[in-house]
Amino acid sequence: RPRWQLESGGFAAGEYVKQLSQQSDGDRDLQEHRQRIQALSEETAQSLKRNVYQNYRQFIETAREISYLESEMYQLSHILTEQKGIMEAVTQALLLQADRDDPALGARRAAAADPFLPLSAKDAAANEEGRQRTLTTLLEKVEGCRDLLPESPGKYLVYNGDLVEYDADHMAQIQRVHAFLMNDCLLVATALPNRRGAYRYDALYPLDGLAVVNVKDNPPMKDMFKLLMFPESRIFQAENAKIKKEWLEVLEETKRNRALSEKRRLEQEALPRPAPTPPESTNPFDEDEDEEEDEPSAEEEVVDLSLEWIQELPEDLDVCIAQRDFEGAVDLLDKLNEYLADKPVSQPVKELRAKVDERVRQLTDVLVFELSPDRSLRGGPRATRRAVSQLIRLGQSTKACELFLKNRAAAVQTAIRQLRIEGATLLYIHKLCHVFFTSLLETAREFETDFAGNNGCYSAFVVWARSSMRMFVDAFSKQVFDSKESLSTAAECVKVAKEHCKQLSEIGLDLTFIIHALLVKDIKGALQSYKDIIIEATKHRNSEEMWRKMNLMTPEALGKLREEMRSCGVGNFDQYTGDDCWVNLSYTVVAFTKQTMAFLEEALKLYFPELHMVLLESLVEIILVAVQHVDYSLRCEQDPEKKAFIRQNASFLYETVLPVVEKRFEEGVGKPAKQLQDLRNASRLMRVNPESTTSVV
Repeated sequence: RPRWQLESGGFAAGEYVKQLSQQSDGDRDLQEHRQRIQALSEETAQSLKRNVYQNYRQFIETAREISYLESEMYQLSHILTEQKGIMEAVTQALLLQADRDDPALGARRAAAADPFLPLSAKDAAANEEGRQRTLTTLLEKVEGCRDLLPESPGKYLVYNGDLVEYDADHMAQIQRVHAFLMNDCLLVATALPNRRGAYRYDALYPLDGLAVVNVKDNPPMKDMFKLLMFPESRIFQAENAKIKKEWLEVLEETKRNRALSEKRRLEQEALPRPAPTPPESTNPFDEDEDEEEDEPSAEEEVVDLSLEWIQELPEDLDVCIAQRDFEGAVDLLDKLNEYLADKPVSQPVKELRAKVDERVRQLTDVLVFELSPDRSLRGGPRATRRAVSQLIRLGQSTKACELFLKNRAAAVQTAIRQLRIEGATLLYIHKLCHVFFTSLLETAREFETDFAGNNGCYSAFVVWARSSMRMFVDAFSKQVFDSKESLSTAAECVKVAKEHCKQLSEIGLDLTFIIHALLVKDIKGALQSYKDIIIEATKHRNSEEMWRKMNLMTPEALGKLREEMRSCGVGNFDQYTGDDCWVNLSYTVVAFTKQTMAFLEEALKLYFPELHMVLLESLVEIILVAVQHVDYSLRCEQDPEKKAFIRQNASFLYETVLPVVEKRFEEGVGKPAKQLQDLRNASRLMRVNPESTTSVV
């Protein structure tokens, strides 16, 4: 009833309290109403927390999707710009072809397009020389670029100007730069402090691998454009919109001119050249040699590189890389390699190979970046399959293996770090084991799929699995052993880890021995620490020992003790119980029995062969504390009645407890413990005579 009243729009707190006070019978009724309202308040607070958390997660996911959408829009803008450039290049090529067919028409078109066009070759040479002289003068102001830009007859300055560089992620201003655009490359230089008009070399980008993307104005960030040099990118800001437009237009125009000049050069090189005529020889034996030399030259064919797909191959590779069509790029490379497999290596082929190799390096860099841990780790191991398979096709299987394993190591580490440390250690260990071993199993299956034909990579996976297991054990030990959990909790956690580790046997991978080797030090420390606790507690009880029978007061308490002893393996405990609720044993001996058997049970859960001697020595030390105390009490006690009671407790220790310990140890380990047998056989108490007041020692 209070809920719908509180949720109503016209709720008035004063009226509600007044009405409640009139209807209540007394203080208890008001207290009950207060508790119900408090419960509703807590429930509402929890509901608000859940809603806030859910909305926060949705906000994060939305922000990520927006980021992905933004990057895709940048790529789409770049693709459209490239398509525009291709269309303009095709138009220019058609115009050039028309000019070749009709020179008079071409001259009229050129005159109409540029009335200030030079009229003579002498003027053109002077113009070219002036542009080169301007380039040399400007580059003298840039430190460190003289060796990087060797003077060549065809290199000249197209455009230059001041820009401001911004960080691509946070859009924060980085530095002021000066950009020099040449006909084949772009030089970026930073301004030198305290030296006006002087610059220092920063970067040099060939136009072949450079893409220009317009950045939409978003005040106060405006007049910006982005340069893409796979796999990196840089953002620059011009002084105003006019200069930005000039930069975008001149960059695209220079790139088109560069592509056209390269295409013409390849066409010229692809044309067959007449062989030089050798001088006539008067040696009659030269005729036979000439015939022999003519045979291989006749067999040596001219490689036809004028095919359309070969001419457009570098540009097609650039487009594939820009569009992230990795499979298409590798298919083009395979097609070229197959075409040139049986062809002679001529100079045009070498130059084509050089251009293609540059694209291969760019493609490799992009694929390497795709596998880097800096990229998003969502999607699991399958998300890396595309990049890994293409690297393998490029002959980079070793690098693909290394990057794949580094990516998965970062993913596993991130998943472990994102686990919330719960209050219950066992609950956290269940989550930790599920996350780690599931990731390991998925990685192993994906590795087997991707590198099925590369047997040499499997050793790298085994090494990676061992290092990942070490990372898991570090997180495991920090939560289980460093926090000083009880031995029973540690045993349960180790048992869970072993069970999950056995799942890897599905793929033929057994890492149980590794987890044993990595945990042995911590488990030894836990066993010795718990042993010291038991010994200290036993010594403390021994110091207060009065050698009196136990009175459990109620039959329920006696029945509970019987069950505890039966669970410890003591089946004949009833012969040590007396009338009513009395037990004919000392409290010290009973407590020692329960504590020792509990220690043995938990230690056997942790057992593996490397811990055999540690466990055995710990048991011997614990048992010796009780045995030595009983023997010492027998020697020192003078009261015949108490001495008989001590002998009864000693009989329980030697004839009941020690055999149970030996049997349980042998069942858990699989072999008898000679040290425990020797401890029992070498006891000073050789025979117990219940009817006598003396013992044979």
